[in-house]
Amino acid sequence: MTKLLHLLPAEIEAESFRIITEELGDRQIDPALAPILKRVIHTTADFDYADTLYVSEGAIEIAKQAIRDGATIVTDTQMALAGINKRTAARFGCEAVSYMSDPDVAEAAKAQGVTRAQVSMDKAARLGENVIFAIGNAPTALLRLRELADGGYRPRLIIGVPVGFVNVVASKEQIIEGPVPCIVARGRKGGSNVAAAIVNALLYELDTTRGGTR
Repeated sequence: MTKLLHLLPAEIEAESFRIITEELGDRQIDPALAPILKRVIHTTADFDYADTLYVSEGAIEIAKQAIRDGATIVTDTQMALAGINKRTAARFGCEAVSYMSDPDVAEAAKAQGVTRAQVSMDKAARLGENVIFAIGNAPTALLRLRELADGGYRPRLIIGVPVGFVNVVASKEQIIEGPVPCIVARGRKGGSNVAAAIVNALLYELDTTRGGTR
């Protein structure tokens, strides 16, 4: 029988990160990426992300500066929105939002014959460019963001980690090939929990009250 550990919540997280670091072993991981990767693995218990998590050059520092600048964090699901640590985000003047459930978004999507995810990206783009997009569910959101980027829109970061089978891989590759800094989970894996984990990892690295991610 596996021995049970009786630990406090903070101790459980610390022990989890210790195990993750141990099991990653001698893998050569960019030190700037390591805290993000470890938090994604902590959220999913899936070590495949060590091979599939892609970060464009300079994206992590750009994202951190965006947070320091009080960026708006836009998600494509209420689940991702719920998973972001809003108290920590607020310390930097950041707000996390999702427009997916907004009546005007639903009405416009129906009128245009497109997904709410596409319309919500258009609405978010009107916030300006100090925006971090955290996309964990809708490939159509990524495809629309690529279209907007091709038209000159330059948000600070796109986190592209939708999960699924239809247009998921292709939409992620379009973001990787595009002009906007990005963090992308290549392949079919991802999800709203992964999107939130990446945002939280960036926040926690800047939050001196936590001492960074292990």
